[in-house]
Amino acid sequence: MVFPLYMFALVYLSNYTIQPLSYSIIQPSECANTRFGCDWTELGVGASDGVGNLRWCCSDDAVALGLCNGGPKQEGRLIVDPDKFQGQHKFLPVPPSGVWSRNVKFGRFDLKEGEGTSGKYVLVVTNCNDLMGRNLTVTGQYTWKSVHGYLPGNLFGEMYFFVGVFVCYLILFAWYGLRMKIHRDAQIPIQKWVLATIGVGLLEVFFKAGDLWVWNEDGERFWFSLYTGVVVGVAKRAISRCLVVMLSLGWGVTCDTLGDKFKRVVVLGLIYAGTSAARDVMTVMAITENEILTQNEETELLDVVTILTFITAFIDVTFYLWIFDSLNATMQYLESMNQSMKLKRYLRLRLILLISVVFALLWSMFGIVDSFNDQRMVNEEENGWMLSAVWEINYLMVLIGLSCLWQPEAGSKEYAYVMELSSNVWRRVGV
Repeated sequence: MVFPLYMFALVYLSNYTIQPLSYSIIQPSECANTRFGCDWTELGVGASDGVGNLRWCCSDDAVALGLCNGGPKQEGRLIVDPDKFQGQHKFLPVPPSGVWSRNVKFGRFDLKEGEGTSGKYVLVVTNCNDLMGRNLTVTGQYTWKSVHGYLPGNLFGEMYFFVGVFVCYLILFAWYGLRMKIHRDAQIPIQKWVLATIGVGLLEVFFKAGDLWVWNEDGERFWFSLYTGVVVGVAKRAISRCLVVMLSLGWGVTCDTLGDKFKRVVVLGLIYAGTSAARDVMTVMAITENEILTQNEETELLDVVTILTFITAFIDVTFYLWIFDSLNATMQYLESMNQSMKLKRYLRLRLILLISVVFALLWSMFGIVDSFNDQRMVNEEENGWMLSAVWEINYLMVLIGLSCLWQPEAGSKEYAYVMELSSNVWRRVGV
């Protein structure tokens, strides 16, 4: 793969004679995929004596420790071992005094395609002369571009994943909507909620895939698509939680209305949507606006995110307890009334939810164990998107299961609102 780097920098009040302005360093996957990351001294940047003394610049104490030779070619510069260093670098001549500025006109790094050029790259800007130099200010922008476009390599697979999920949602939405149109006379209200949940999920993956596609083509984030995808994703999670609670309460199977419970479900869903949206938007801002926010502002923002995360988790627990408590109560009612057909549907619903919960717990445990491994089982630089993609698949499978259980069909209204008669009743009436 080719990773050309474009860097346009403006330098003020710079430093002593000649300084290396930037280095492009490739980190091999053997160390980049470990918990502690790469040892840069093994990549030819910096030097260590093996007993705890680590130096990045060739200063007087580094020369005294034998970590560099000093002299006019090394003194005041970044320590680089030419036998180990596989990256590229640019130098910028700077006068020792006076107000001075300059543009880096040819800051592009072109890496030829071939073995060893694909991997994680790091841009390092150095200012090493701490004795005779002065503060150095660098402004401008830098852009990474690969053979597939501007999208970071660890997100390229995620773009295709969202495209595939979008196709799945589109097929599911078309199938469910067509069946609702065919059996419009037998529709029940819960089916409209199922269709709305599928539609919101369709919009979410559409905007997320669109954001990554525009980023890959233009090199810049499409902010409308980015934040719309976040907000629509929150709406999907809120509606789906309300949907499962209403199903567990027996809406459309044991009763045709939820009464005051419906208001409580909607209120809890709105509270969840508000806190979750604030958390997700602030998280995105802390990541994407890190060049604008100060360190204190970013810290305060992340503190608020932590508080909102605990609130959202509490609401999630409330939803889950409500779901399983209502599900058990509805199943007990159906069993006592000998409603075997409806009971069978709720047994299948419980099975789907239990499989989803068990899978979520196992995947969470896998993620925790993997994070503590010295060598990661999932290469986050190449396949890190899979860690979050699994949650999307888990959600989609549950939604497909619910759609099949409550699919529009002839007699849905009668099935929902008519009690099933047991065989003993039929014998008593002489049928």
